[in-house]
Amino acid sequence: MHEDGFIGRIEWAVAGRALPGQQVSGDRGVVLDAGGGTVLFAVLDGLGHGAAAADAADRAARVLSENRAEPLDVLMVLCHRAMADTRGAAISLALFDEGDTVRWLGVGNVESQVLTAGPAGSLKVHATVLLTAGIVGYRLPANLQPQSVAVRPGDLLLMSTDGIVTESASAIDLSKSTADITADMLARHAKDTDDALVLAARHRGAGGTAK
Repeated sequence: MHEDGFIGRIEWAVAGRALPGQQVSGDRGVVLDAGGGTVLFAVLDGLGHGAAAADAADRAARVLSENRAEPLDVLMVLCHRAMADTRGAAISLALFDEGDTVRWLGVGNVESQVLTAGPAGSLKVHATVLLTAGIVGYRLPANLQPQSVAVRPGDLLLMSTDGIVTESASAIDLSKSTADITADMLARHAKDTDDALVLAARHRGAGGTAK
């Protein structure tokens, strides 16, 4: 599965696949126009794999679509309630605006990072979401506190399920499109023992336009 596009000046892409031998994946990437120049990104990893994992992730995806304007902590609680009779899922949410801030919140082991270009073209991790232990739909942390991180045009938001082996930031080519970055990561770093999905998003700056 490969999807990509623009919402305003935010360029995004999602690449994923099911565990080899399975027909459906329990990993979902959600991209929603939240209005006012903001875009809501979510990566959902239903526990396990197969149809039961997909059902948990699909329920959360519907909740996010229907309530996209709500704060991140509220969205997490709504997903938790909707998945109460499912396997549950690990979920990371990120609200990317057209200004200079990403707000994010993660429960479980969906990793999220912001990568930025350093001196002489080097690449470094600018920020990593602080993940809270728990399973959305089964055990939600008592205190859900979204974080905020300042970003610059060209910085890359990268979110991935645990079916992707995390690679060094220096191995990612920021000059490539988000579609190419996610496709490359899926091809080179997806585990053969799990569903896998990676999402990338980037603010193209004042001069960025949809292709």
